[in-house]
Amino acid sequence: MEQFFPLILLVLAFALLIVLPARQRKKMAANAQKLQESLSVGTPVMLTSGLHGTVAGFGEGTVDIEIAPGVVATFARPAVMEVRTPDGAVLDAQAGEVVPPRDERSGLVDGDGDPTDRKA
Repeated sequence: MEQFFPLILLVLAFALLIVLPARQRKKMAANAQKLQESLSVGTPVMLTSGLHGTVAGFGEGTVDIEIAPGVVATFARPAVMEVRTPDGAVLDAQAGEVVPPRDERSGLVDGDGDPTDRKA
């Protein structure tokens, strides 16, 4: 039995290296699908490039984003990284949860990085 112990450990380690990443990929895919389903016309979004805009329409695997009044650009749907909410919170595709605005997370009042502005 002792002679098979290293082999059993090797098989278990190999199984963990296959199973855990597969679960993570499945979870991330489910979160991305949830984000895509939450999109509707008028939803404020941020793209993977950092571009902010509002959903203006949908096509076959594409989304039209209004990036300025009267300026609409077409992107692939997976380019939508997060859905922005009016209060500044975001729906993060990777985490699958709503993240509070930056100033609430950092404790900054105006978000300019000045540590003297911290909330009491």
